[in-house]
Amino acid sequence: MRGNINDHIFDTIKISLLVFLVFITLLPFVNVLAVSLNEPLDTIKGGIGLWPRRFSTINYMDIFRNPHIWRAFLNSVLRTLIAGLLHTFCTAMVAYTLSRREFFLRIPFAVIYILTMYIDGGLIPTYFLFRGLGLVNTFHVYWVPGITSAWNLLVIRTYIKGLPESLIESAKMEGANEFYIFLKIIVPLCVPVLATIILFTAVWHWNYWWDTFLYCSSNVELSTLQYELMKKIQSANAAMSGTSMTDAFGMAAVDKSGSTVTPKSLRAAMTMIVSAPIVLVYPFLQRYFITGLTIGGVKE
Repeated sequence: MRGNINDHIFDTIKISLLVFLVFITLLPFVNVLAVSLNEPLDTIKGGIGLWPRRFSTINYMDIFRNPHIWRAFLNSVLRTLIAGLLHTFCTAMVAYTLSRREFFLRIPFAVIYILTMYIDGGLIPTYFLFRGLGLVNTFHVYWVPGITSAWNLLVIRTYIKGLPESLIESAKMEGANEFYIFLKIIVPLCVPVLATIILFTAVWHWNYWWDTFLYCSSNVELSTLQYELMKKIQSANAAMSGTSMTDAFGMAAVDKSGSTVTPKSLRAAMTMIVSAPIVLVYPFLQRYFITGLTIGGVKE
C-alpha cells in the first residue's frame, strides 16, 4: 500500500515538472506570436504578453509585400528538399561503404572525412574554388558543397554496424550486389537514423542564408526566404536607427498603411514565418528522432 502511495506521489511530481517544462518552453514562442500580431509602433512601448495589445497583421503584410518573397520561398523549399534528400542518400552510401570490413581503404577514407570536421579551407579560398567549379550564381551552390558530412556519416555508419551481419551475408549468398543490398536491406532498416539526418539537414538548409549572401546575392532569382527576411530586418534597422520615440509615433500618425514597421515586430513575424514549416514537418519525423539519434550515436 505504501509503495502505491509513493508511486502516486512520484508520478504526480513527474507530471507536474513536465507540464512546467512545456509551459516555459511554449511561453517565449507564444510571446513572439503575440508581438508579430501586434501593431508595430505600439510594440515599442513594451509589455506585450501572451496576447496582442493592438491586433494587426501589418508585419506580415509588409513582409509578403516584397515582390521577391514568393520566389525566395520556393527556392528555400526546393533547396531544403533537394539538399536534405541528396545529402542523406549520398552520406548513407558512403557510410555503408566505410562500414564494410572487406573495403581495405575504409580507415584512410574515414580519417580524411574526420579531418574535414577540424580543418577548413577558409572563406576566400572556398569562394575561388566555387567560382572555379562554376557554382557561383547557380542553384547548385546550395546542395553540391554539402553533399556529405563527416558527422552524419559517423552517425549512420555506427547505426549500420549495429545491424546483423547475417542479413548482408545471406543476401550475398543469394547473388545480390552491394547496391541492391544497400537499397533493399540497409535503407529500410536505417529509416530511424535516416529520418533524423534528414531533419537535421533540412533545418540547417532552411535556416541558412550566409551562402546566398556570398555566392548568389547578385541574382534575385536565386534568393532564399531567410536572405530576403534578413535584408528586410536590416532595412528596418537602418530606417529606425536615427528615429527617437517621439518621431516614431509621429511617423505612425502620418502613415497608417502599414509601411511603418519596427525591427522588433519584423523580427517576430520573421521568426514565425521561418519556424512554421519546420514545426509542421517535425511531428511526422518525431517518432524516428530519438531512436535514430540514440542508436546511431552509441555503439556497444
